[in-house]
Amino acid sequence: MKYNEARHKFIQSWGSLGTSWGISRTMAQIHALLMISPDALTTDDIMKELGISRGNVSMSLRSLIEWGIVYKDYVPGDRKEYYRSEKDVWVLATQVAKERQKRELEPVIRMLNQVKSIEEDSGQKKKIQAFKKITKDLNSFAKQSDQLLNVFTKSEEHWFFSRVKKLFGK
Repeated sequence: MKYNEARHKFIQSWGSLGTSWGISRTMAQIHALLMISPDALTTDDIMKELGISRGNVSMSLRSLIEWGIVYKDYVPGDRKEYYRSEKDVWVLATQVAKERQKRELEPVIRMLNQVKSIEEDSGQKKKIQAFKKITKDLNSFAKQSDQLLNVFTKSEEHWFFSRVKKLFGK
């Protein structure tokens, strides 16, 4: 496979993957382009490379910066803004985990804590018991997942993987 073909395939595939971790296809494609670019790129560079509008690039870059996986750089003497991606895979993975935890897991835990104080109603006792059981189990699972993500995001790469290897006996 030639470089341009491999590059295109990577960007397209990363775009599809990104939708599964909570960002748009365009955001993920921009992220992929920045990850594999040895130098920071301007908005114009990104527009040209991916064939997308300035507005879409600007909005996507702003979101990627909010996610903490893309950074804005300035070149002395140049009025353009340059963008680069986090290249350390561990830092990238932990940052994505933190964002997903904040955007998905924490709201679910808050909601489950709110609905657990359901009032008793003798006419719907069976339904209420079933509701309480499943929401209690989901809350327990969500809190355990939250704790696991906290361990992951606060640990160092070597420590984390050495513990995982021990867990699986390798």
